Amino acid sequence: MKFGDFLGAKIKAITAEEIYRRRGNVGLQVTVFTDDGARGVHIPSSGISVGQYEAAFLWDGGERWFGRGVLKAIEIVKTVIAPKLTGIDVTQQRLIDDTMITLDGTPNKSRLGANAIVGVSIAALKAAAQSSGLPLYKYIGGVNACTLPCPRIGFGVAGTYRDPGETRLAKPSYELVAFDVKTFSESVYVTEIIRAELMELLKKKYGPMVARGRSFLTVVKDDRDALEAITEAIENMGYKGKAGIVIDSAAGCYYEADKDQYVGMFWDDDKTREDMIEMYKDFVATYPIISLEDPLHEDDFEGHAILTKELGIEIVADDLFVTNPERVRKGIEMGAANCMVLKIPHIGTVSEAMDAVQLMQRHDGAINPCGSRGDPSAEFAVGINTGQVRGNSNVLLSIERELGNTAKFLGRESYKTKPIS
Repeated sequence: MKFGDFLGAKIKAITAEEIYRRRGNVGLQVTVFTDDGARGVHIPSSGISVGQYEAAFLWDGGERWFGRGVLKAIEIVKTVIAPKLTGIDVTQQRLIDDTMITLDGTPNKSRLGANAIVGVSIAALKAAAQSSGLPLYKYIGGVNACTLPCPRIGFGVAGTYRDPGETRLAKPSYELVAFDVKTFSESVYVTEIIRAELMELLKKKYGPMVARGRSFLTVVKDDRDALEAITEAIENMGYKGKAGIVIDSAAGCYYEADKDQYVGMFWDDDKTREDMIEMYKDFVATYPIISLEDPLHEDDFEGHAILTKELGIEIVADDLFVTNPERVRKGIEMGAANCMVLKIPHIGTVSEAMDAVQLMQRHDGAINPCGSRGDPSAEFAVGINTGQVRGNSNVLLSIERELGNTAKFLGRESYKTKPIS
C-alpha cells in the first residue's frame, strides 16, 4: 500500500443550478462530485433579518425573480471556483475554503458571492463525509459526536403594533425549550404538548383562527401578553421550572440610529438602551426566559456585556458576532454574550465558522447551530456537542436512534448563566 492510498477522494466536478424554493423565491443548489462516486449537495439561504456584517450573497438584480435570481452565482461556481478546486482532496476542507477565500479577495465574500462560496464549502463537506463512509455528524465530530441538543421549537411572533418595514414582520420570535427531561425525543414531545396548550389558551382569548398557526401577529398588541400566555401554558402542563422561553429579539430590526432608540419594539413606544435593559430585567424576573438572542443592535457590544453580566441567563450573539472570529474575539474581550449562533453563511466557509466555534468553546461559551440559512445544523449540533440547536428534529430523532444508549443529553446544563471568561 502506497502513501497516496490513504488520501481522500478527489473533487471530480462541481455543478450549480437555480432551483425553486418557496414563497416565490429561487435558490442556488451546488453539487460536489468526487472521483469515488460520492456526492454532496447544498442550498444556502438568505435570512429574514440580515445584518450589515454578514458575508454578502450575490444576486442577479433586475426584474427577474424580484432581483434575487442566482444566474451570476451559478456562473461563478462553474467558471471561477470549479476549475480551481477540481482535483483537490475533498477531505482537505481548509485548503478548499482557503482557495475560495483567496479567489474572492474581499472581506465579505462580495466578489464571488457568499452563496456561491458557502454552497461549495458545505457541499464539499457533505461529499467528504459520504466518501469516508460516515454520517455527517460523525465526520464532523468523530468519536466524541454523541450529545443530543435541547431542541428549540418555534411557535410564534407577536405584535400588531409594529411597522413591518422590510425586516420587522417576523421578529421578535418566540421559542420553547424543555430542558428538565432525560432525552431529546422527550424534549420534543414536551415542547409540542405545551405548544398545543398555548394554542388552546390563545383560541379562548382571541378566537379559533389564531390556533391554526404559529403566529400571534394578528392579535397581540403587547408582547407581554404573549409571554403571559406562554408562561401559563408551561405551568398548566406541569413544567414550571422544567421548560423555558427563548426570545430572538433581533433588536437591530427596530433600532433607528438617528434617534438612538428602538422604535415600537415589544409594544408601541420608543425605547433607549437603558429602557431596553430595564425591560429585559423585568422580563427575566417575571417570565421563565432562559435565553435571549440579539437583545440590542449589532454594534452595541457594551450593552450586550451589561446584559450578560446582570441578567444571569444566556445572551446569544447572532447579528452581533455573525460567526466571525474577529467579532467573536472582540465580544470575548468585552464580555458581550455567552453564546454564539452558528450560521456558516454569515462568514462564508466551514473553516472560518469552525474557527469561531473553537474560539467560543475555549472561553466556555455556548454554541447554537441554526438551520435558518440552510446549514445542516442538526449534524453540527451533535458533531461539536453544542447541547442546543435550532434545526431539523427528524434528523436528530434519527441520530438519537442510531446512537442508542451512547447518546447524551445535557438539558439545562447546555444553557449558560455566567459571562464567558
